[in-house]
Amino acid sequence: MHAIGKVPAMFVVAACCATTLPVSLAADPAEAPASVGMVDIRTLLADISLDMRYAGTDNFVGARIDGYEAPRCYLLRAVAEALVRVEQSLRAKQQRLHIFDCYRPRRAVAHFMRWARDLQDQATKAAYYPALDKSALVPDYIAEHSGHSRADTLDLTLLQCAADGSHCESLDMGTPYDFFDPSAHTDSASVSQSQHAHRHALRAAMQAQGFRNYELEWWHYSLPVADAPVQSFDLPIRAEH
Repeated sequence: MHAIGKVPAMFVVAACCATTLPVSLAADPAEAPASVGMVDIRTLLADISLDMRYAGTDNFVGARIDGYEAPRCYLLRAVAEALVRVEQSLRAKQQRLHIFDCYRPRRAVAHFMRWARDLQDQATKAAYYPALDKSALVPDYIAEHSGHSRADTLDLTLLQCAADGSHCESLDMGTPYDFFDPSAHTDSASVSQSQHAHRHALRAAMQAQGFRNYELEWWHYSLPVADAPVQSFDLPIRAEH
């Protein structure tokens, strides 16, 4: 296990993908994500594989995260359409995407911050930050603003399927999702050759449609939308949406 070093300030995005964003106050919190130009990915591709970790307890906090009232993936329409093109290209090779997180309300980021500052809660240390003291998570790994709140960013992995598409399994990426450790860096030298190849296969497929990988997290991709306002949102994700 590598020791954790100080992450350079220019890369302070980390496991909950933090960055400094202008805040949008225009949207009514009672509105649906669709009211600000987001689309549910399953309205474009009904069978895309989702595992929305923050809508349940299988995540680094160990609890359902505020704002995630349903396990749904919302993205700006242009981002969602690009993601569908990635999925279609992969299916030709018996591969598929498996999505962990998409649009993230600002209230969810605030929940992460409360958890990170509660140094007595160490319940998920072994699974998510075994080599790191929890006090070091802020601000290098968890910060007060997230690119996910723009709805142009998502976390995902790659599945390999049987020739007939009947059975798909996650490819081994070398670390779990949301693992606070240098081994999760996309080009980490500490993972095996095959794990490295899997990360690069995901990156190649995403880059072909314009997505950019955050190099400290193999699972994290963003697609800036040229005509979209740079802002963040706090609309909750609800089943009735």
